[in-house]
Parts: sequence; structure tokens; C-alpha cells
Amino acid sequence: MSLAQILQQSGAIESMAGELNIDEQTARMGAGALLPAIVAGMGRTSAGSSGLGSLAGAILGGGGGSMLDAVLGNQPTPTQNGNDILGTIFGTKDVSRSVAGEVASITGIDEGILKKMLPILAMAVAGYMAKQAGGDSQSGGLGGGALGGILGSIVSGLGSR
Repeated sequence: MSLAQILQQSGAIESMAGELNIDEQTARMGAGALLPAIVAGMGRTSAGSSGLGSLAGAILGGGGGSMLDAVLGNQPTPTQNGNDILGTIFGTKDVSRSVAGEVASITGIDEGILKKMLPILAMAVAGYMAKQAGGDSQSGGLGGGALGGILGSIVSGLGSR
């Protein structure tokens, strides 16, 4: 099952659509176009000598599995944790803006919507990874090996879509 399908089944896409005041099809299309950049960024970050630790730190510092819960909640998603993850995986806001601009030109979705979607998706992906690895902010159970294994399965899952 692809990550996009997992997020769809978890309710993250529906929740994001409601929060951004867009229809679910638009949210699904935007997420499908943004997810490869997020996962590739996570993969590049974790390949570096200290990258996996910084990515795990950003995920745990953001609340681990509770980030997915925040996306699924009834309140607006507090996106600072997602922006922190994007900063870790992309380096600068310019890269995030560039990703949103590129996806906007491909999909026709408003670039402003995509910029708002990016941190929410980053939180959903990171929260999903933390839950799969058994890590949350309380247990601290997200080890580098577990994160690397989950990330590897997500990256290879993208290739099989």
C-alpha cells in the first residue's frame, strides 16, 4: 500500500481538506504530488552522517506519533512541528516554496494552498512513521534503526505505486 493510500485510509487527507477548505479530491491530488518530495527529502536527510539523528530529533521533538493525531484532530493543525520537519529535510524555506510552486504548475492547485499543505503532510508522514516505529513523545521509542527501516519501506513503497 502506498503512503498516499495509508494517509487516505487514516483520515489525514479528509482532515486536511476540511482544514484547508478544499475538496477531498484536490487534497488527494496535492498530497500525491507533494509526498514524493517530502519522502525524498527525508531519505536524503537520513542518508547523511548526522541526518537520521536530526530527522529523528525533529520527529520526536514534534511529538512523534501525536503529530498524526494533531492532523486528525478537530482543531486546526499547529503546523510549527511540520515546518520544523520541512526545515530539517529541505534546509530552507526557499526549497519548500520551490516544491509548492512546481507542484502548482503541474497540478493547477493554488500555490498558497500547497504551501499550507506541506507542513500538515510532513506532520502526517512523520507521525505515521513514529507510530509504526513505536515512538511517541512519552516513550522516546523512536530509534534511528526503527526510523530508518520505516523510511526505507516508505521510499520503496513510492516506487511501487
